[in-house]
Amino acid sequence: MTILDIPQHEQHTDASAWTPVCRLVDLAPERGAAALVDGEQVALFRLVDDTVRAVQQQDPFCGAFVLSRGIVGTRHVGDEVVATVASPMHKQVFDLRTGVCLDPVGKSPVAGLPADLRTWRVRVVDGVVEVAAHATPAVVDDEGSAG
Repeated sequence: MTILDIPQHEQHTDASAWTPVCRLVDLAPERGAAALVDGEQVALFRLVDDTVRAVQQQDPFCGAFVLSRGIVGTRHVGDEVVATVASPMHKQVFDLRTGVCLDPVGKSPVAGLPADLRTWRVRVVDGVVEVAAHATPAVVDDEGSAG
């Protein structure tokens, strides 16, 4: 986990809604990084277009906090190509936009954990990555597609 070294005067806290976690240049494209946001471990992924996605760090299929070490890729979901992360443990694949588990690889999540990941809104302000204070549960429509 990276210790945030942004001077206080550069932080852009918008009341309690956003937490600055690092500079965009601190994140390697197509790689994950872990951050602590409001007491929760979050896995951050900078995509090739400089979009940053945030999902829970805990892998629901093994319970370990490892998703920032996952493999970034893409999958077709409906008519779209979406960014994904595959768990470094058992290779379940998650949609980085929504957190929906796209491929459970025949496994079930650890008791008490949903298969889908919570996500956080992310914004980049003046080169600083900020994560929303509260996570959003995965959204799945009636047909099982991420929305």
